[in-house]
Amino acid sequence: MRRTTFAGAVVLALLTSLLVFVQPAAAAVGLHVSGTRILEANGNNFVMRGVSHPHVWFQNQTGSFADIKSFGTNTVRVVLGSGQRWGPSTDVANVIALCRQNRLICVLEVHDTTGYGEEGAAATLDQAASYWISQASVLQGQESYVVINIGNEPFGNNAQVNATWAAATSNAIGRLRAAGLDHLIMVDAPSWGQDWQNVMRDNAATVFNSDPDRNTVFSIHMYAVYSTADSVISYLDAFRTAGLPLVIGEFGNVFPGGDPDEDTMMSQAQQRGIGYIGWSWSGNSDGALDMTLNFDPASLTAWGERILNGVNGIRQTSREATIYGGGGGDTQAPTTPGTPTASGVTAGGVTLSWAASTDNVGVTGYEIYRATGASGGTFALVGTSAGTTFTNTGLAAATTYRYNVRARDAVPNFSASSGTVSVTTQSGGGGGACRVNYAASNWGGGNGFTGGVTITNTGTATVDGWTLAFAFPSGQRVSLPGWGATWAQASGSANVTAVNLDYNRTLAPGGATQIGFNGTFSGTNTAPTSFTLNGSTCTTG
Repeated sequence: MRRTTFAGAVVLALLTSLLVFVQPAAAAVGLHVSGTRILEANGNNFVMRGVSHPHVWFQNQTGSFADIKSFGTNTVRVVLGSGQRWGPSTDVANVIALCRQNRLICVLEVHDTTGYGEEGAAATLDQAASYWISQASVLQGQESYVVINIGNEPFGNNAQVNATWAAATSNAIGRLRAAGLDHLIMVDAPSWGQDWQNVMRDNAATVFNSDPDRNTVFSIHMYAVYSTADSVISYLDAFRTAGLPLVIGEFGNVFPGGDPDEDTMMSQAQQRGIGYIGWSWSGNSDGALDMTLNFDPASLTAWGERILNGVNGIRQTSREATIYGGGGGDTQAPTTPGTPTASGVTAGGVTLSWAASTDNVGVTGYEIYRATGASGGTFALVGTSAGTTFTNTGLAAATTYRYNVRARDAVPNFSASSGTVSVTTQSGGGGGACRVNYAASNWGGGNGFTGGVTITNTGTATVDGWTLAFAFPSGQRVSLPGWGATWAQASGSANVTAVNLDYNRTLAPGGATQIGFNGTFSGTNTAPTSFTLNGSTCTTG
């Protein structure tokens, strides 16, 4: 988050497209990652429930560490300066001592990098790495207590500069490792931390594998870009499908340009067992995202009440790190669920059922994964269920899919994946009469645009499950994920499809749904002229 102004956002949502990879084993020095999880040195899960504290601007507010801890917080993200814009912070040893005294895991971040490529005064990640190396003597030996967040929001919205994020991030990680810093490293996304261009999402595996320690966690800052449940869930799904560790490193309840869906962020973080850190304790220029008034823990703002005391908030869900004596909790995974069986197969959907898992404490839900085709392909998360049935809709007709499921408990510990069931949908689908209204507005210096589509059922029968298809005439590209549908466009192809989500699966006669996406173009952004719904041609306008 910027201190003096809030970064505006012009786009919405993200989707899953990361490559799955096999993570090699790495020596556990202190806090470390294993798959999607953060573990302590003793192997216990650690799920961050934290607050950002603007230390570099308010160095006299050292009592805030105890105040933050008083709400049950287990992590504090401390704003430091590398000397290019603020600081340099030379009191790192004292900051770590305050964290340890108050039984907090200490995420230390350099704020000077904020908005590089768009903010002229911003530091580079290389300069941030030099700062961390200068502090090596006080950081070494603190691996069980300290996470190094190399640089806050290290790139702005300059697409050309953002293309260097992976190389710059990998280089900074390599420099820290060469200097003997084996801590868990946290790296922020570009685009003011919100990754609306999908740069971090698409390059995270490369960056992770460049770390000699394989001990990097990725941090997404969720503000205006994440104003819908779909946009939050799809971004989190991408990292879970890829087996990569992710935390929500900043978020809030208000933001210019959009209303962040903090309820979904917090509930999904709790359901998935991933960390979150809210911005921020106090001291923002306009106070919009202050949790307290003037650093007073007795004067909580609406945001402070929400994140600290609300549903899925810090007081309700935080667990102290075991390095401080916090309870180790449950480490036993549920048993493997039964292989799913299929019923109610139609042209566009299927219902799955499976035998329940058991757990020493209790199973809290199941994750359902799907791959397309009779063999090959990657299994991707398509939904969750609190029980032992799940209905998957929006499928293509006459197409083979494979499914498996895994169980989770509250920690969460995950079971092994079940056996796989293969299902082939029926032929047909019946789109019926339909009308499509398409509109596009350009932005981003002339090569970006937002497309909006309204689909109306003009027939006399309800449409239950739909796929919209069209082709771009001028080489336009959809920037996944879009919203209101599952969008797809193959590389090098003009053809685009959009498949319904659960909430808009059915369209009653006269009913309509609005979906959309962000995209790019070069030259002329000519609108498509022909659309089909479940294979039937729609009228336009």
